[in-house]
Amino acid sequence: MAGDRADVGIIGAGPIGLELAIALKKHGIDYLHFDAKQIGYTISWYAPQTRFFSSNERIAIAGVPLDVPDQNKATREQYLAYLRTVAKLFDLDVRTYEPVSGIDRVGGEFLLTTNARGGKRTYRVGKLVLATGGTDHPRKLNIPGEDLPHVSAYFQDPHEYFQRDLLIIGGKNSAVEAALRSHHAGACVTISYRREKLPEKSIKYWLMPEITHLIDAGRIAGHYATQPVAITPTHVTLRKLADGSTFDVRADFVLKLIGYEQDNTLLKLAGVKLLGDCGAPAYDDRTMETNVPGLYVAGTAVGGTQDKYTVFIENCHVHVDRIMAALTGAAPPPAPVPLARPES
Repeated sequence: MAGDRADVGIIGAGPIGLELAIALKKHGIDYLHFDAKQIGYTISWYAPQTRFFSSNERIAIAGVPLDVPDQNKATREQYLAYLRTVAKLFDLDVRTYEPVSGIDRVGGEFLLTTNARGGKRTYRVGKLVLATGGTDHPRKLNIPGEDLPHVSAYFQDPHEYFQRDLLIIGGKNSAVEAALRSHHAGACVTISYRREKLPEKSIKYWLMPEITHLIDAGRIAGHYATQPVAITPTHVTLRKLADGSTFDVRADFVLKLIGYEQDNTLLKLAGVKLLGDCGAPAYDDRTMETNVPGLYVAGTAVGGTQDKYTVFIENCHVHVDRIMAALTGAAPPPAPVPLARPES
């Protein structure tokens, strides 16, 4: 393989991007692999010691078992270590911190422009796979004060909130997990959620009884059917959706855990058709090829900006098999048996 040309290009080095790189390597197909950040970057901004919803076998890749010392579901740290181990095991060459900024068609190939640390570089690939994920930017509240320094869309170490007032905006799994962990770390926690009750199907089953008990007991304050309308350095103003009245909640820190949006810049640059409110890319579910010939999508990128999450690591492994079949001229693999109850 020439250094600046390959048969296949992969953009994105999350679990499915890495799994695809391993499959290409096993088939002896030349490829170039890029990521704007580090491998598994999305997972790296999970809070310390966050455990996956999915069981380990469902998020393992390339046939490499994911074993952890306590036989529990993997933590953020364990999974990142696992991805690093897999990358070393298969001697994967991922050009991390080299974001792709341009995609053009030239002579039947894709011309990629990247912003490498030494300056712009260009590469040519015959086929291209976008495995760029779907949680690139936090959703915005679009209210005064949300850009203040004590407001964040990322839950980090709960120790930060010890003996301080913490308001969490949101009511799905991330918000509930942050609320529980911060409460146990000694924070005074309040939750503001726009619905009438917490969505049980969107919360890890082992967390729901605990958060329900703590809210019912008044140990965590739960303000349902409310929306924030303004944030100040000392409090957040909430509006009751039932009657429009407002009240203030003290907040030394604010976590807005209301979901994330996909950065579809590369999809648009490449000319991929986007569908529906989620902006999901159009693709053939037998081959993963988009409306752009020779350009494929894989992993959670296929879901666009998901509102109700249905695409996770655990149900994306088949994307690798479909793309490999398309690249090698094999018959598409049969559709997997739907999971009776996806764990993610």
